[in-house]
Amino acid sequence: MGNAWWNLTLRFLLEVAALLGLGIAAWSLSEGWWRWVFAPALPLVAAVLWGTFAVLNDPSRSGRAPVPVPGTVRLVLELVILFGGAAGFYLAGHAATGIVMALLIALSYAFSLDRLSWLLRQ
Repeated sequence: MGNAWWNLTLRFLLEVAALLGLGIAAWSLSEGWWRWVFAPALPLVAAVLWGTFAVLNDPSRSGRAPVPVPGTVRLVLELVILFGGAAGFYLAGHAATGIVMALLIALSYAFSLDRLSWLLRQ
């Protein structure tokens, strides 16, 4: 299952951007001292979920799965976090960033059809 280096790089950058988008959304959509709780908590929860729930022997990751899940569960988790980050930018008033990010997510998955197929078979 070969992903081009540029797509692996894009995927990593989208993962980081998703966490940022979730944090920005949490900050902008909450008020008062809650901002200081939600802004770091939401990306932290997303990162923990991302790193914890994985498909065993996923060649696009380390292969380790602290909590093994079926491929469809992993795919849904990825899509929720990635598009959640894009939506976060959009909802926080950074519409162009959110839209571009959503398009880049779609592009990355379009060039990862072999991985998508593998995930859906697990």
